[in-house]
Amino acid sequence: MKELIILTIIGIVISLGHALFSMVSGPTDSKRMVKALTIRVALSVALFAFLMIGWYMGALQPH
Repeated sequence: MKELIILTIIGIVISLGHALFSMVSGPTDSKRMVKALTIRVALSVALFAFLMIGWYMGALQPH
């Protein structure tokens, strides 16, 4: 479970970096940036769901 959470966080950072690169490279293709940010939001929702499922199943303990 913890590995899945870490992979999701890494995916969020990669997607955010991709969106930043798309924004800096110019306004030639804004659809790439929108797609990257959409993926980031979806991964963030998935991360929240993984955290709640892990807490519910007892795999993760909040402090």
